[in-house]
Amino acid sequence: IQTASLYIGRHISYLKTVFLYSLTAFGGPQGHLGMLLKTFVQQKRYLSENELIEYNSFCQLLPGASSTQIITLIGYKRGGVSLAVLTLLIWITPACILMGGLSFLLTYFNENPSLQGIFKYIQPMAIGFLLFASIKAFQLSIHNTITQIIMLCAMLVTYVFFKVPWIFPLLIVLGGVATNFSDKRIPKKEHVKPRQIRWTNIWLFAVIFVVAGFLSETARKQEWPERKAFNLFENFYRFGSFVFGGGDVLLPLMLDQYVARPTAPKVAAQNPNVIRIDKSDLLTGYGMVRAIPGPVFSVASFTGGMALQSEGKKMQLIGCMIGSIAIFLPSALLVLFFFPVWQYLQKFVVVYRALEGIHAVVVGLMWAATLYLLHGFPLKGFNQVNIISLAVIIGTFFFLRYTRLPAPVLVLICLFFGWIF
Repeated sequence: IQTASLYIGRHISYLKTVFLYSLTAFGGPQGHLGMLLKTFVQQKRYLSENELIEYNSFCQLLPGASSTQIITLIGYKRGGVSLAVLTLLIWITPACILMGGLSFLLTYFNENPSLQGIFKYIQPMAIGFLLFASIKAFQLSIHNTITQIIMLCAMLVTYVFFKVPWIFPLLIVLGGVATNFSDKRIPKKEHVKPRQIRWTNIWLFAVIFVVAGFLSETARKQEWPERKAFNLFENFYRFGSFVFGGGDVLLPLMLDQYVARPTAPKVAAQNPNVIRIDKSDLLTGYGMVRAIPGPVFSVASFTGGMALQSEGKKMQLIGCMIGSIAIFLPSALLVLFFFPVWQYLQKFVVVYRALEGIHAVVVGLMWAATLYLLHGFPLKGFNQVNIISLAVIIGTFFFLRYTRLPAPVLVLICLFFGWIF
C-alpha cells in the first residue's frame, strides 16, 4: 500500500491534469486531439507535438476508442502500464457515470408520459450527427476507385443484410483483402530491428473474446437467469474489438444488435428473450453523449443500462458497469500490446493496404446506418413534430458542417424545442 501511495504521489500532478481534462474535453475525437495538444503538449509538456501526432496516427490503425487510446499511451509513456491503467480509469469514469445516470433518468421519463417529449428532437439530431460523420469519413477515407467500390458494396450489403450478425466482420476481412491486391501506395520501407514481443495482452484479449462468446451462447441456450448480462458483455466486447473509426461507427452496430436483429423472424423464434432497445431510446443516448465531456464510447454505459432496465434497478446499474468495462477493455489491451512493437510493424506493407479497405468498409457501414434511420422517417402525413424533426436533421448537419457551434449547444437547443413544442 505504501509503495502504491508513493507511486501515485509521484504522478499526482499528472493525474490531476487528466481528471480536469476529462471534465472539459468536449467535441469527440477531433475536439479531443486539439485539447490534448493544448493541455498535455503546450501547457504541461508531458510529451512533444511529434509524439502526439505519432500516437494519433498509430491509434487510427487500431479498432476501439482512438482518443481514449491516445491518452492511455500518454500515461504509458510517463509511468508504464500501471499509470496507463490509472489514466484510462480517470478519463472514462466521469462520462460513464453521466451516461449511466442518463439511462435511469430516461427510464423515469418514459414512465411519466408528461415528461417524454423533452427528448423527442434529440433523436433526429442524432441522425444529423451520423449524416455529418458519414460525409466527413467519406472525405477522409475514399480517395480512389477501389475504395469507392468497396464503400458502395459495403453500404448495399449492410443495408440489405442489416439483421445478419456476421456481415460486418466478414466485410472488414474482405475489405482488407481487396486492397492488398494492389501494389500501389506502399509506405517507405526502413530496416527496423525486431523488438521482443510480450504476448500477455494479446493472449488476454483473445481469451476474453472466446470465453465471452462461449458464456454468452451457453447462457442463451440454457436460459440462465442472468443471461442478458453475459450477452451484453459479449456484445460490447465484440463492438470494442471491431469498431474502426470511433464512436460514430458504434451507433450502426448497436442499431443492428438491439433494434434490427431482434425483429428478424428467425431470431424472434429461436431467442425470444433477446435484448431489445427502442430505436428512439438508442438515438437519445447517442445524441446526449454529445453534450457531455469525455469519450463518445461512454454511450455504452447508457446502452448497457437501457438493455437491462427491465431486470430492476440493481441489474440496470450492473448493465451500466458492464457496458463501460466491455467497450473500453479491448481498446486498452490492443493499444498496450501493439505500441511497443509499432515501429517493427510499420515495415509491413500489408498493414497499410488492409487498413485502406477496412476504412472504406466502415464508411459504407455508416452510410447504411444513415439510410436505415432515414428509411423509418415518415414521408407522408407530416405534422408539426415531423416537420420540426426534419428541420432538426438538416439544421444539425449544416451547423456542424458550416459553423463552429459546439455540439453541447445543439443538444440544449433540441431539448428546449422538445420542451416548448
